Amino acid sequence: MSEFQASPDVAAEITRWLGYLGAERRMSVKTLESYRRDVSQFLNFLADHLGGAPGLKQLARLTPADVRAFMAARRSDGVGNRSLMRALAGTRSFASFLERNGKGKVAALSAVRAPKLPKTLPKPLAISAARQITDSSLRKGETIEPWIVARDAAVLALLYGSGLRISEALSLKRKDCAGGSDALTVIGKGSKTRMVPLLPQVAKAIADYVALCPLELPPDSPLFIGARGGQLSPRIVQLTMARVRGALGLPDSATPHALRHSFATHLLARGGDLRAIQELLGHASLSTTQIYTAVDAERLLEVYASAHPRA
Repeated sequence: MSEFQASPDVAAEITRWLGYLGAERRMSVKTLESYRRDVSQFLNFLADHLGGAPGLKQLARLTPADVRAFMAARRSDGVGNRSLMRALAGTRSFASFLERNGKGKVAALSAVRAPKLPKTLPKPLAISAARQITDSSLRKGETIEPWIVARDAAVLALLYGSGLRISEALSLKRKDCAGGSDALTVIGKGSKTRMVPLLPQVAKAIADYVALCPLELPPDSPLFIGARGGQLSPRIVQLTMARVRGALGLPDSATPHALRHSFATHLLARGGDLRAIQELLGHASLSTTQIYTAVDAERLLEVYASAHPRA
């Protein structure tokens, strides 16, 4: 975790704030680390900018010019708008916590606009490409054991067939996929659980991998393991997808996470209910899921433009 320069009263409030985010908001450990790092960067800048570690009184006296100076310093370090926006979000969360608990208002943070980001839509794979990603023939020529090919195919099939994040797929235990069930219980962000479908084709891919795996897979062990045992690394999944992407001639946007986008977009295109898709993806807000309606509308316009005689 990042070290920060702050007075004891600010340090104590940061501890309380992180405890609140973890216990009440149920944020993951990685998210808490990111928030702490963002606030640490802000406080460390202020310590240099103000000539000493800031306390609660100093934070309340900050001006918009101080916050803009922080943003300029981060940009000079090569930080982009997206990272800067996240850093401001973390510091504003801490400032809101201080205000709610009567520890002072850091008005300067809310007075400065966050950097704007260009609107980008998820880039799903075409249905035909999504179906091909588990084809073992795509990896001909690689010196790789059959069980690893089967494992990688099972992971990719799960990401597309159930709409999982990589972290969710790799956190599954062997017992989670035992018993021939047609659904999985997944632990998502904030330790929230949800049910997702386990399609017969995906279940078969997992069963094929388990049957070929030469290493023991106890019920409470990770379902997907590395060549030396232990939980499979997300980096291996990313490299696998890169090889498949190259074999199929897909763009760089065809990442493991794009399979989750494809899951949602293809369901919506087939008439899936937006609220149901929200539940399947584990989105806390429907507005997050609604972005896929824009993706589908964009796809329909492309089809119209390319196929209609008068387009």
